[in-house]
Amino acid sequence: MEETMRGIITVVGIDKVGIIAEVCTLLAKNQINILDISQTITGGYFHMMMIVNMENSIQEFHQVSDALDALGNQLGLQIKLQHEDIFQSMHRI
Repeated sequence: MEETMRGIITVVGIDKVGIIAEVCTLLAKNQINILDISQTITGGYFHMMMIVNMENSIQEFHQVSDALDALGNQLGLQIKLQHEDIFQSMHRI
């Protein structure tokens, strides 16, 4: 497994039942701990952001990212996983 790391997961799409459950189930199956979670629904659009600890993940970072991407395609959502340091670099002023 890669060195200790945290990831940022974003989920965006039309709201429907079970989004949080599906994402959390995938994370739990991979031993990924959710450190923080925020979700909102605006005008029927769902948005969630999670900070996760990937230290004990049973899969490599890119494998989890691919699995989340595939889940997003299955659910009609955009689900992205980024390394925390890359996310922070992209959002600096």
